[in-house]
Amino acid sequence: MSTLFSTRVTTPGTNPTRWMLFLHGIFGSGSNLRSIARGFLDGVGDPSWGALLVDLRKHGRSQDLPPPHTLQSASNDVVQLIASEGIVMDGIVGHSFGGKVALDVVAAVDGDLAWAFILDSMPGARPDHRGSESTVRVLELLESSAPTYPTREAFVARVVEHGLAESLGTWLAMNLAPEAAGGFRLRLETPAIRALLEDYFEKDLWSVLEHPPGRVQFDVVIAGASNVYSDADRARARTLVGPRLAVEEIEGASHWLHVDKAKEVVQRLVARVRG
Repeated sequence: MSTLFSTRVTTPGTNPTRWMLFLHGIFGSGSNLRSIARGFLDGVGDPSWGALLVDLRKHGRSQDLPPPHTLQSASNDVVQLIASEGIVMDGIVGHSFGGKVALDVVAAVDGDLAWAFILDSMPGARPDHRGSESTVRVLELLESSAPTYPTREAFVARVVEHGLAESLGTWLAMNLAPEAAGGFRLRLETPAIRALLEDYFEKDLWSVLEHPPGRVQFDVVIAGASNVYSDADRARARTLVGPRLAVEEIEGASHWLHVDKAKEVVQRLVARVRG
């Protein structure tokens, strides 16, 4: 039985028989992709589709998971969740950290799903953390800070003092849980997050795209204004374009393309599934 927390999103009055899973990035939770999931269901207009928002291990409400905290453990969690939910996973969407988890899930189920959308998640190793410098800074901040805060505003102020954006602090504050005695506690376990992040940077999953297993169709979506993909990475991805793999670059999109280019992301998902 999986201990991952998940939320089903469906169109009222429908009883879905096929599901699109949505996997968030580091420090996030399934709710980060709710608007994308809702837009997908509205756009595809097919009552057989439902969406499953997943809180990956040690994120959101999926805290009770033992080590090792690795990318493979995270993907195994998702495979177990699918089995325990008794659903047919027909597609998967993963952003950033969740994109690499999605690639590992595809490999684990031997490509037995129709679609895999990888949102600004470079499949290779990134020992230099290129494109994720702010993520590393956030982790260092959390590791050096007290786990409790009198108010959410105090937490956000701490983030800003560290030279990071207030909007980022507000988003990270979603990881604060109220304490019975007052104040808030950060529910992220930083040693576990560091272990996941380090394994994410070390893992090389280009082979999953180079040799797509089973019947899966890949859509690799690159954010044009992000440097997660180097020029060489972009060129390598484009050499793989074929009947089983498409690459699209969304011009002007930051790494947070599901926020600043949500409409374009939804259009891509809908067009591919309906097409």
